[in-house]
Amino acid sequence: MIKEKALVTLKNDIEAEYPFSDDLPMIFLGEISNMPEHGIFIGRSGKSYFGYHIDSFRELNEEEI
Repeated sequence: MIKEKALVTLKNDIEAEYPFSDDLPMIFLGEISNMPEHGIFIGRSGKSYFGYHIDSFRELNEEEI
């Protein structure tokens, strides 16, 4: 499970292009209450992205930050 306010990026095995692919890493703000397993994210640009599956992301470790 990803912690709220953690820096995240796409998992390595994700090969799809997303609208936010150039806006990584992002801050995970939390899960959408009426859409379980979907999250709200803020990219480096300050844009918000929502409705993406949390399972597609991983937290950055300290060496990556």
